[in-house]
Amino acid sequence: MSAPAPDESLPFTGERFVPGAKGEIWMEHWHRYHFAARWAKGREVVDVACGEGYGSALLARCAAHVTGIDVSEQAIAHAERAYAATPNLRFVRGSCEALPLADACADLAVSFETVEHIQAQERFLDELARVLRPAGTLVLSCPNKVEYSDKRNHVNEFHVRELYRDELAALVGRRFPHVRWYGQRPTFYSVIAPESGDDARAQLVEVDEACPQEAAPALSQPLYFLLVASRDAAALEAVAPALSVLADRGDWIYRDYEKVYRGMVDASRRADALEQQLAKRNGWPAWLRRLFSLPLGGGPGRG
Repeated sequence: MSAPAPDESLPFTGERFVPGAKGEIWMEHWHRYHFAARWAKGREVVDVACGEGYGSALLARCAAHVTGIDVSEQAIAHAERAYAATPNLRFVRGSCEALPLADACADLAVSFETVEHIQAQERFLDELARVLRPAGTLVLSCPNKVEYSDKRNHVNEFHVRELYRDELAALVGRRFPHVRWYGQRPTFYSVIAPESGDDARAQLVEVDEACPQEAAPALSQPLYFLLVASRDAAALEAVAPALSVLADRGDWIYRDYEKVYRGMVDASRRADALEQQLAKRNGWPAWLRRLFSLPLGGGPGRG
């Protein structure tokens, strides 16, 4: 899958992610689709609110067929042009509240960061249940309102109704009684990985700087919830739970943090130096302090 040419790119407005957008957002979104690919192999897949189409194209690399759906006419037109060379992929314009698909037509439905953007959340989940086959699987994500908004005092202008964990559990559970919960939190990781990852077992170790000798085996306080749900328990058992780590080969986020941190340190040092100069000047005689307070370029009366 190749990235779209620059003149084909959709503008990044903040409402939807597009490839090339800077910041941790790119890790969050790409990771979700790589995570979902474990359930997509050889299956009929629907990607609801597909946006630019990059995720649908990623899933098409292993799926039997992928249908990307988005309400934006501009996004669908772009996706059709950008990913036209992928034969098992199509894009259709439609609302997530009334999917333009037949009943029981898909094995896997994927929808990331969609539910919080709409008011008709019950109707949206009804539609996902309708298009999935009885043993179909849903992979869905949304922000964790406690961590995403409440604790950070953050307001996302594009979000209509964010959900707490119990609200999301009730919304999904009414249609899909079998659910596995995952958490996603972008941060810096120390990764220790075997050279051969095919049969690797996973270990998660979460510690606090104040008490690094005490470790927990689970991710606490996730910024986003990811749910894998089905009406058929066997569908969940078919793909074992796994720890998923997206490692940034170029360390973009760490290097960006390092650059910002160094800038802050340099600014702090300059401020300290200026403070020392001012303190020294305050110890000068009054006539010398008046001299250094004159405007640059000359004394009073000169332009």
